[in-house]
Amino acid sequence: MTKKKEIFYPLQKGEVSIYCCGITPYSDPHIGNARPFIFWDIVRRYFKQNDYRVVYIQNFTDVDDKIIAAANEEGVDWKKISDRYIATYFEAMDALNVKHADTYPRVSETMDDIITVIQGLIDKGFAYKLDNGDVFFSVEKDPNYGKLSGRKLEDMQAGARVDIDNRKHHPMDFALWKSSKPGEPSWDSPFGKGRPGWHIECSTMSLKYLGEKFDFHGGGSDLIFPHHENEIAQSQCYIGDEHSFAQYWLHNGFITINNEKASKSTEKASTVKNNFFTLKDILAKYPGEVVRFFMLGTHYRSPLDFSEERLKEAQKSLARLQTTKDYIKTLLARPEKISTNLAQTFRDHARMIYQDFCDAMDDDFNTALALASVFALSKEINVYYQNVVLEKEIYDPANFEHVAGLFTKMTNMLGILEQEVELPEDGQLANNLMDLIIGLRQEARAKKNWELADEIRDALKELGIALEDMPNGDVHWKRI
Repeated sequence: MTKKKEIFYPLQKGEVSIYCCGITPYSDPHIGNARPFIFWDIVRRYFKQNDYRVVYIQNFTDVDDKIIAAANEEGVDWKKISDRYIATYFEAMDALNVKHADTYPRVSETMDDIITVIQGLIDKGFAYKLDNGDVFFSVEKDPNYGKLSGRKLEDMQAGARVDIDNRKHHPMDFALWKSSKPGEPSWDSPFGKGRPGWHIECSTMSLKYLGEKFDFHGGGSDLIFPHHENEIAQSQCYIGDEHSFAQYWLHNGFITINNEKASKSTEKASTVKNNFFTLKDILAKYPGEVVRFFMLGTHYRSPLDFSEERLKEAQKSLARLQTTKDYIKTLLARPEKISTNLAQTFRDHARMIYQDFCDAMDDDFNTALALASVFALSKEINVYYQNVVLEKEIYDPANFEHVAGLFTKMTNMLGILEQEVELPEDGQLANNLMDLIIGLRQEARAKKNWELADEIRDALKELGIALEDMPNGDVHWKRI
């Protein structure tokens, strides 16, 4: 609303309530769908990590023109279409480490509540019914209409996104109820058989599950107008309080493919299909955690251009963090129980890095800057591992366990390192080359050519690769 960053003050101390606009399940989810749900998953993790109780609601718009069209095309019931693509949505979100919302209300299961809200708007004079049973919200009756998008009603004209309908009192009036048509699902109501308009659905579901006031509402930036603008208008007019409904609005930027917005329009879908348009296509080739990591590298409000090249870069970067995770696991399993102050400086530095991470997350969820802190601590841990394992310095378990805990908090908040991600093809080539080099070093050691073996080890160390000689004779290598 204010077009600037604001301090967050929860409505209820220690609690956070969130409503995020969900998908319309008429086809497989695409790459653009992933961004808002990954972002809100991070928001939810962030507050839970900071000991808030979080209630997160995300709807399914399972009654919609596109669902009906897909059902008619296949000759099946509309519910079969929505159920099918809700299932594929959950498969994709599980792969992306997106935790499930507390409740997923569906429009079809909230019909009585929707009808009640529409009737309330009619009774209060904010909506009107046409002879055929259609019901429209009267935007002229709301003096605050346009406060989210900053648009003025007198400047608005019926255009591409608004159906020109001479039956309306004003061109910007929007449908609350649509009278039934042949071949469409319909429900009984005081206005006649029909189904709800898009905007009233989200208002009703958020009011039902979160109440008249809740903390956060979000979705893609394309929803600011008209969807969220209309939600605010009808909700606050129904409640009778211009300060009700959502208190903070957060909108993520678009994902583009070849600089075009990722959407499900037929025209653009045909253009981007060969560039991994659907999540199903992408996840068939790349682990979901790589896709998630890729999106974290850009602030949620900024546009993000998607490409396979950038996915490969993300996969390599994520592999570096997985190496650190392996180092942590190795060190925590060491038998030494020596309490020293050797790692105290290391621990203090780690806490400074963790504070930088928290500051980044506190500043409008700046995941790009937060990731820089993750890599900074990763580097510190890698050096410490090298000092302990390769240089045979004393291991300080008490301090290291604290550092490892900070690293895990950071990655958990971002939802990464929860899967085992394979290296890309060039990473496999690196594995093969390392096997060859290690084989040559082992051969030199077998011939007691210690000088050559040490030269190979030291040269690799200069390149950022550490060799670890295991008690059973195996040699492991890690990036440092």
